Amino acid sequence: MSVDTSKTGQWGEDIAAEYLKNNGYIVLTRNFHTPMGEIDIVALKQIANVSCLVFVEVKTRTSQKYGYPEEAVSRKKWNHLQTAIQYYLESHPDISVEWYVDVIAILGHPDQENPQIQHYQNVVMADERE
Repeated sequence: MSVDTSKTGQWGEDIAAEYLKNNGYIVLTRNFHTPMGEIDIVALKQIANVSCLVFVEVKTRTSQKYGYPEEAVSRKKWNHLQTAIQYYLESHPDISVEWYVDVIAILGHPDQENPQIQHYQNVVMADERE
């Protein structure tokens, strides 16, 4: 990963974390590393007086040249994320709340203001729908 790509990714995760806080989420941890990969953000959200754990995948792009940021959540990435989530849950046996996955797509550049933020809540891959 180049320095510019790393800088852009970190900037996107900062934007996403701030966005979540501004929308009532409590950010518990960022960049949770597992042997299977990283979880960008783990947050807590109250939904109808019930606490839910939210695993957030952040995708950032500076242009649409290679598609929208959310299109970068491939099947391979999804599988790694699911395995990383299981690792997180096993590492935190005291947590016994419902959980789901969100994707936050950031389109913009660190040197510019007003990035576009798209928040997809409780996502599943197309072939996992009931």
